[in-house]
Amino acid sequence: MSETLRRVRVLVRPKEGILDPQGEAVRRALPALGFGGVGSVHVGRLIELEVEDESQVEDMCRRLLANPTIEEYEWEVIG
Repeated sequence: MSETLRRVRVLVRPKEGILDPQGEAVRRALPALGFGGVGSVHVGRLIELEVEDESQVEDMCRRLLANPTIEEYEWEVIG
């Protein structure tokens, strides 16, 4: 009998007030490409997992997928 895997999507991004060099580089480049009216830009990571037990995802985020000191995260079951 096979285990049912649930798809989980985790979004990790820098906390407010934390330096985001990638986001700043994108923000500076957008006007040069003709895209005006952009305020701040934050670049994060999207991680998709298939897990047997979604109750472990929070611990995965805190211990490995995100650095809670400088990053925030949110996750959702998508399938």
